[in-house]
Amino acid sequence: MVNLTATENHALENAADAPMLAQVEKWAAINSGTGNLAGLKTVAGALADAFAVLPGAVRLVAADPVESVDSAGTVNTVQRGDHLHVRVRPEAPVQLLLTGHMDTVFAADHPFQTLKWLEAGVLNGPGTADMKAGISVILAALIALETSPLASRIGYDVMINSDEETGSQASAALIAELAKGKTAALTYEPALPDGTLAGARPGSGNFSVIVHGRAAHAGRNPQDGRNALLAAADLALRLGALKSDALKVNPAKIDGGGPNNIVPDSAILRVNMRPSTPDAMAAAEAAMRDAIAAVSRDHDVHCHVHGGFNRPPKPLDAAATRLFELVRDCGAALGLPPISWNATGGVCDGNNIAACGVPVVDTMGPRGGAIHSSDEFLIVDSLAERAQLSALTMIRIAERGTV
Repeated sequence: MVNLTATENHALENAADAPMLAQVEKWAAINSGTGNLAGLKTVAGALADAFAVLPGAVRLVAADPVESVDSAGTVNTVQRGDHLHVRVRPEAPVQLLLTGHMDTVFAADHPFQTLKWLEAGVLNGPGTADMKAGISVILAALIALETSPLASRIGYDVMINSDEETGSQASAALIAELAKGKTAALTYEPALPDGTLAGARPGSGNFSVIVHGRAAHAGRNPQDGRNALLAAADLALRLGALKSDALKVNPAKIDGGGPNNIVPDSAILRVNMRPSTPDAMAAAEAAMRDAIAAVSRDHDVHCHVHGGFNRPPKPLDAAATRLFELVRDCGAALGLPPISWNATGGVCDGNNIAACGVPVVDTMGPRGGAIHSSDEFLIVDSLAERAQLSALTMIRIAERGTV
């Protein structure tokens, strides 16, 4: 370690000594798939107890209602789990937002439920890297920050939501509320195995297009029918043709149809769009409207669109670049391999935070990989490494009063 003060060294020692591995093993052993409300409640309680060591207010926030379209085209309300919110020193001159998520992609009945060591220092398990380990790093870094004489200059909100893996619709309003007035934000998605961070991210939107046609006998009077399934397929092809360097389009599924002797009168097209820029997002919305209007006219059907762009694009502006450079410089001071960042096709809560005008680095979690699969792994040595990186980054923001 180089260019570190005595007070920084003291805080960093506290960060490295935190019982992060034990926390990860405890929290990852509890299934907390986004739809597992009982598991999420258990994890939320455990996290509330753990974060109670910080000198602030800890609360559980009820999730906002979320709508979902089922395979019959019916719009239903889906319940999500409570979110954890911790607030410390809201009166301090420098304010940070730290975010993570307690949910995983592994449902309560998924076969991937247990932890095992793949080799010395590499832990395999559901949510180990994504992101129970990131939550442990947040806590360790904040406990270390509290030992610094600069702690009084910095306040923070911690938000651990329960629905990040499904797009954060139940927590988007809370994220936007907590992002207001923040100097910077840190989000704890895992870094790549070599420590590379995610830089610019595209936006993401999920859409369900409900197509209403007209049923008829497929042999006796098919001309009287309006084939909703055919219209949905035509729309899928038209939307797929919108793909470009600035826009990724994935028509993912069509629900609908029935007996072979009936012209189907309803279908639902599911599609994901990922625009790289705000202009590309606006263009995609307009192109989708045009495609739906054309299909409605050509097939004499009625279409209803449900959903939207829940993750705006996250370009790297000057403020975000300065924050990345600060993290890089802190890594160098800690003697870590050079930290770099690359654009990625994935999305996360960092998109939502950046859309609020707050600079954010959203891969501050430990190193790991194979996330969203049963091969998910955490590189355990990176727990202390990333806790120290976060603590030093926050201390230096407190010193500067800005990024």
